[in-house]
Amino acid sequence: MSAKDAPPPLPEPLLVEVADSHTHLDLQSGTVEEALVKAAAVGVTTVVQVGCDVKGSQWAAETAAAHEHVHAAVALHPNEAPRIVLGDPGGGGSRQGAREGGGDAALDDALTEIDRLAALPYVRGVGETGLDFFRTGPEGIAAQERSFRAHIEIAKRHGKALVIHDREAHADVLRVLDEEGAPERTVFHCYSGDAAMAEICAAKGYYMSFAGNVTFKNAQHLRDALAVAPLELVLVETDAPFLTPAPYRGRPNAPYLIPVTLRAMAEVRGIGEETMAEAIAVNTARAFDY
Repeated sequence: MSAKDAPPPLPEPLLVEVADSHTHLDLQSGTVEEALVKAAAVGVTTVVQVGCDVKGSQWAAETAAAHEHVHAAVALHPNEAPRIVLGDPGGGGSRQGAREGGGDAALDDALTEIDRLAALPYVRGVGETGLDFFRTGPEGIAAQERSFRAHIEIAKRHGKALVIHDREAHADVLRVLDEEGAPERTVFHCYSGDAAMAEICAAKGYYMSFAGNVTFKNAQHLRDALAVAPLELVLVETDAPFLTPAPYRGRPNAPYLIPVTLRAMAEVRGIGEETMAEAIAVNTARAFDY
């Protein structure tokens, strides 16, 4: 295994236990148990396992049922909805692979299963849902928006957090939330907006979850957003195995690397890491109601 493919070393443990608010254990190497033990060793004692399609959401729910410190979020990823309806438009879709398009009825069937899973007590969120105009072309936008609106309704009906994936679609995501009425607890996963959008989210009480890309050199807009976001609305996540924080960018990410991102966030805020960790621990438990 080359150095760039090797897992990064364990960081110094946090003195205050925190949660990884968004991870994909099913896409990481090793077992769930191994990932949880490694994370707990550095103070990351809780994770939110997020589904991107029906199969992944079922797995998330089953994993949360089996592990006390794993909470599930279930949904069809924004790029999954066009795949279900149209097949694989423009090469866009979720991370799970292409399939034949099944039309609106197939999307309804998938949403029915997400609705069933969302009712389970160990499922704490509905997501990741939202809009993604980076991978899905114009022909897939209608399916994305229909799916997003359905997920908002499911989250509100079951009293679960809404976990939003927003990629190059800020204005439309905010518009749909306004039109539908956002759930009481709404989380912008892997926050990607600027400081001006952070002020809009803050005014609406939306949580902003920052991932490892807040450490990237070209991500000053994320640091600017973090600087103005109310501390009580800030979360941290890995989105593992993606978005590994600097200086390990390009290597596999995992929940045990949360301390690297959290320390960088504390530096941006000009506060101690324990103060940052204490706020994040409280915020994540409040956002996901555990």
